[in-house]
This record gives sequence, structure tokens and C-alpha cells, in this order.
Amino acid sequence: MQLRPLGTDSFEADSLPQTANRIYGGQVLAQALLAASATIEDSPSDPRLPNSFHAYFMRVGDNTIPVSIDVDRLRDGHSFSTRRVDVIQREKVILTMTSSFQKVQPDLSTQIQMPDVPEPEDVPNSLEMFRDQGNPVSKYLGKTAAFEMRHVAGSLYFSERTEPLAKGATWIRPRGAKLPSWTPQSVHRALLAYVSDQFMLEPVIRSNGLTWRTPGMAVASLDHAMWFYRSVDINDWHLFVQESPTTWGSRGLGITKVFNSTGRLVAVAAQEGMIRSNVPTGDWVLPEPPLH
Repeated sequence: MQLRPLGTDSFEADSLPQTANRIYGGQVLAQALLAASATIEDSPSDPRLPNSFHAYFMRVGDNTIPVSIDVDRLRDGHSFSTRRVDVIQREKVILTMTSSFQKVQPDLSTQIQMPDVPEPEDVPNSLEMFRDQGNPVSKYLGKTAAFEMRHVAGSLYFSERTEPLAKGATWIRPRGAKLPSWTPQSVHRALLAYVSDQFMLEPVIRSNGLTWRTPGMAVASLDHAMWFYRSVDINDWHLFVQESPTTWGSRGLGITKVFNSTGRLVAVAAQEGMIRSNVPTGDWVLPEPPLH
């Protein structure tokens, strides 16, 4: 995740190991956000933090060669700054992002309540179960995943079909050493973006009764948007509350609300993905809890 400066507002970075030599989408999201953050001229006493980004995945990346990252300073206003970022390989853009930064401005504060779900200690560790699977991808994730994950409604990695549900929830936190206390808030938010990409399309898959192991299924992220509302401590447990309102025309929408362990809503994310399957799933209308 380290960036190497190449010149004014230009950077280079390496990729993490992945299966099939493809770059994990969350990696380039985080690197693009970190590169944009590096061009923000603020001070510790008056920080200007990432408040949102909108990104499009343009091409599959190759993790065997570095990525180049170019940042364009679109605007620096009184309260907000805007940056455009292109992540490039072989002279072609693989991801383009527009990100916004805001001065910390406490004002109105409301949020929805975090749903009542089991505590993470009471939910099976998906990574421990991955290591016991014969599937090579599951084994690889069990050894290399940077974040621990605990699927409240059951993991989508162990069977070929599942009950169609439009909603789900997953607890996550980093594996291994914690970030030191002096780590900038922009890094915490970039790492939350990093891990969010792994789960964004799970409600789309689950709502169609499919799993990551359904034969003949193809899934690809098309875009990713994220809004940050409160301070993020990536060392903490976070609950990803996921839902998918619709799938149609080989596209599905995943929406995630991210709560910290104290129930504070720290971020909201949305992603559209391509999803294709040889398995007929019907034209379902899934129940929605009544409004009171």
C-alpha cells in the first residue's frame, strides 16, 4: 500500500499477491484515495479528511507490475477540496476516481440504529473455515486475507446454492498487528475502502440464491462509491450491514452501512457489479420488513 512519489502529484505503487495475477479492486481504491490525500494541504490542527469518493473500474489490473497514479487538483475551496485520480498500467487507465475532502465541521448529527446481531466473538471465523476447504481460493484466502471476517448469516464460500436473502451482515477487523495511534485518519479510511470491496457484491449474490462457489457464475465490480461520516478506527471491529435492492440485466446493486463496535455509523458504500450465472434463479420479489 506504500506510495512512491514520481513527481508533482504523481505516484507509483506495487500490488499485493492475488490469485491469477489480478489486482484486487480494493487495493487500487485505497491507493487512489491515499494518493489524493497526499495532495491535500492542511494541518494537524485543521485537518481536511476524505468525505467521499466515486470510482469506476475500467480494466483488470496485473499485480506483477507497478501501477502509476496521477492526481489532478480540481478544486480547493473554503471547506471542501476535490481531486481526480487515474490509476494506470501499460499507459491505460484501470481505475478512475473523483474524491472529496472536507474540513472537520461538527454540526447536525443523526443516524439509524445498528441492527441487533450476535457479537463477533459469537460468530464463526470464516477464515478458519476457509483453511479447511479443498477449494484453492478458499485456502488462499484463509492464509493471506488481511482482514478477519465473520459472516452473521453464514458464509457464501462453502456451498453452491443458498437461501435467497436480500440482506446480510459481516463483522470485520484486521489480522495481525494494529495500526499505531499516530496513523493519519486518511489511512484508516483508505483501509476501510480497501476491505469494503471484498463484501460489496455479496448481498447481490445472496439475494439470487447463489454463492461464490456456484458453477459458471461470473462477477466483476463496475464501480464503487463511499461516504465517510465519522472517525474510523480500523483496528476496531466493524459491522458491514449489506443489502441488495435489485438485480437486472446482468447487473446488481450492493449497498453497505458500516458501523463500529459502539454502534456509530461511520460510512456508507454502494457498488454496482456485473453478475452472470448459468443457474436459473427466477424473477423473485424478496420480502421487505414493514415500515412502522
